[in-house]
Amino acid sequence: MREPANIIRADFGGTLLETRGLTYRADGTRFVDDVSLRLREGRITTILGPNGAGKSLLLRLIHGLIAPTSGDVIWNGRSLDAPARAAQAMVFQRPVMMRRSVAGNLRFALKVKGVPRHARAAQVEALLTKAGLQDMATRPARLLSGGEQQKLAIVRATIGAPRMLMLDEPTANLDPSATRAVETLVQDVQTQGTTVVMVTHDQGQAKRLAQDVAFLQSGRLAEAGPAARLLTEPQSRPMKAWLDGELYVD
Repeated sequence: MREPANIIRADFGGTLLETRGLTYRADGTRFVDDVSLRLREGRITTILGPNGAGKSLLLRLIHGLIAPTSGDVIWNGRSLDAPARAAQAMVFQRPVMMRRSVAGNLRFALKVKGVPRHARAAQVEALLTKAGLQDMATRPARLLSGGEQQKLAIVRATIGAPRMLMLDEPTANLDPSATRAVETLVQDVQTQGTTVVMVTHDQGQAKRLAQDVAFLQSGRLAEAGPAARLLTEPQSRPMKAWLDGELYVD
């Protein structure tokens, strides 16, 4: 397999999900190119990189929403399948809100997950409290602010206790107050034992949240490893340039 210039490989250990040579090609262009990455269980991993690097596409490939052109996604030691996908949840940059109230969105998700009717009310209340949305229970979910919708989407995604939660730019275009509320919720989710994989363009957010980092450049993995090292002493030229606010041209 081809190796990009000065790629840094890192094994996180305690692997929950692994990609092996993951590639996605369309119309003759490789948008994700030979990505081999290990994601450590119980951690927050941020996927970083410039616009167009393939971050969101990689997340969709990992979740099985898009089939790769080649390569494999390995979940807990086996190929990604329906039961494995059921153990994952994903929240998009623009979360999908049902035409129901805030509480109605949660009740429906609980029903889908097989929670008995008599147990739903208490769980809805607990989830509303967790998201700080108690006073908005009867409000149409689609009328919530961007930050409120993200919080609702995140707690809704935690129903059924997924082992991995994937977040695609969850705080894009949010103000600092809403960003802090979402970040606090993400940390709470991870503290409860869920592995979090999050795409972000925000260096500060990565420094606040990440335990591990994967950096993409032009669809390829340039560097991966512990956040404490990579965010202060990156070894790859693309990541150094990104952290320094410089332009990097392949």
